[in-house]
Amino acid sequence: MPPETLLAFDTSAAHCAAALLLPDGRCLIRVEDMAKGQAERLIPLLEELLAEAGIGWNDLAGIGVGTGPGNFTGVRISVAAARGLALSLGVAAIGVTRLEALAHGLPRPLTVVEDARREEVYLQHFGADGPDAAGLHPLAGLTVTGPVTGSAAAALGAEPLQPAMPLIQAIARIATTRLGTPQPRPAPFYLRGADAAPPSDPPPVILDA
Repeated sequence: MPPETLLAFDTSAAHCAAALLLPDGRCLIRVEDMAKGQAERLIPLLEELLAEAGIGWNDLAGIGVGTGPGNFTGVRISVAAARGLALSLGVAAIGVTRLEALAHGLPRPLTVVEDARREEVYLQHFGADGPDAAGLHPLAGLTVTGPVTGSAAAALGAEPLQPAMPLIQAIARIATTRLGTPQPRPAPFYLRGADAAPPSDPPPVILDA
């Protein structure tokens, strides 16, 4: 079966990133750095990428989306967009975590260690038989043996492996391998609760008509 066209995007950090995998093997990538405004920029960015390739929304076979961990609001923006697009286009939406994307294309065994701030890290080990569960760990006293990659690797005194490809390209390539297989709906991959406190006001009362 020839490769299919897949559009992937990610707003889990201070960027708006998209990648378009085409049947001829090309991967078109757009990454725009931005601390905010991803919700307004995402769809226009995707439309520009499709126009660059000379195709439309109905040419897509699937949607890939970065599910974090990362910025709480940013993750929700992408996941909501992926679900909506998949529903309207009648294609699959496939979630890919930041940790598995960072590990993609690198030799195993490998441990991904990403800065989670507050003196903590997101950590996931990828062995020859598959990945272990991801977790949130205190940085103090943490030791990791073997090859390491990720933004917090240097804090552990390790020489990190460089990613095999841009993060958004890895998200797209992983999502493509999962096309045609049963997949859960994308959901935010949170390893820590939101920083914002829930509203203290009571919820609105729904009145009967």
